[in-house]
Amino acid sequence: QVPLAASGGGVVQAGDSLRLSCAASERTFALYNMGWFRQAPGKEREFVAAINWRGGSTHYADSVKGRFTISRDNANAKNTVYLQMNSLKPEDTAIYSCAAGLARRWPPTQIDDYAAWGQGTQVTVSS
Repeated sequence: QVPLAASGGGVVQAGDSLRLSCAASERTFALYNMGWFRQAPGKEREFVAAINWRGGSTHYADSVKGRFTISRDNANAKNTVYLQMNSLKPEDTAIYSCAAGLARRWPPTQIDDYAAWGQGTQVTVSS
């Protein structure tokens, strides 16, 4: 498994931006598809965004398309995936978690597509 550590959450106002980071302490990070999921209070964990192992393909949930951007840096041992979140809305409030997986199907939008999970980071958007 790939040890993952997410960071960058916080409390912001509607319309603001945040960038989440997820660092992997694993040299094989570049082999994994990476995803971001979120879980709001009282709701199921839901898919947010995914990026393939090379960074050439991305996929987004409809609710964040056009506002969020997933990217990754496999070079220089940074081993980090990012989630740039713009035009945040109160409904984006949730705990955001990153995940790594080797599922062959694309896009990997299911929890079972991922084998390793990082601890979540709280994002709170006030109106």
